[in-house]
Amino acid sequence: MQCYETVVSYLSWGLILVGLAHLVHHKKAQAAYGRHIILSPLVRTVPARLAWFLQEMPAFLIPLLLMQLPHKPSTMGKYLLLKTFFLHYFQRTFVYSLLTRGQPFPLGVMVSAGLFCSINGFLQGHYLLHCAQFDDKWSSCFRYNIGLLLFYLGMAINVHSDYILRNLRKPKEIVYKIPTGGLFEYVSGANYLGEIAEWLGYAVATWSLPSISFFIFSFCFLGPRAYYHHRFYQEKFKEYPKSRKALIPFLF
Repeated sequence: MQCYETVVSYLSWGLILVGLAHLVHHKKAQAAYGRHIILSPLVRTVPARLAWFLQEMPAFLIPLLLMQLPHKPSTMGKYLLLKTFFLHYFQRTFVYSLLTRGQPFPLGVMVSAGLFCSINGFLQGHYLLHCAQFDDKWSSCFRYNIGLLLFYLGMAINVHSDYILRNLRKPKEIVYKIPTGGLFEYVSGANYLGEIAEWLGYAVATWSLPSISFFIFSFCFLGPRAYYHHRFYQEKFKEYPKSRKALIPFLF
């Protein structure tokens, strides 16, 4: 498969623009799922476990299919894809989705998320496999190793934070409680901080427009969501720790 540079460029800049647009208009465009869900008789919902599985699957499946196309892919790109993107979305698709205890998802939100995962899965997979130019010393450079270290650290924070949130309540219980432990002692959106750190590390390790655009999109989407979670906790719990920030310890 040849490299479609124009498509890669358009999709990358598209992610950046959509992310920035969401950051500007996040008060009107907050994704309505989880604690921010708005239910009405006209809103069709999907069980949370099925919704997460279906919407995350394309980001895992599409790069996997791209690896099977008759073309010699970039070896370093393939390793980076396996070490980062595949690892994250394998966990999201086959582990997180089966363990989550979240509320049902609006069908529209699930479809939108699945569309994003499909586009981004193609963008990241196609670029790393068929467009990226990595020299022989790439795997030994400082940026590559720091990026992977940050990715793994972020993923550990993300998975641990999800574990804390998942075990705050009993099965079928829908009440909200104050999360404690791990980075939740410092921020309300510890799980979001972990995921943002993942994609920052991914961007540093691959050092490409597609990966940087994905990081920017993730930050613009997850940052406001962490803020609204923080505000939700402050409004619901009078005893909520005043020293706790929304996303960045001690700062924001």
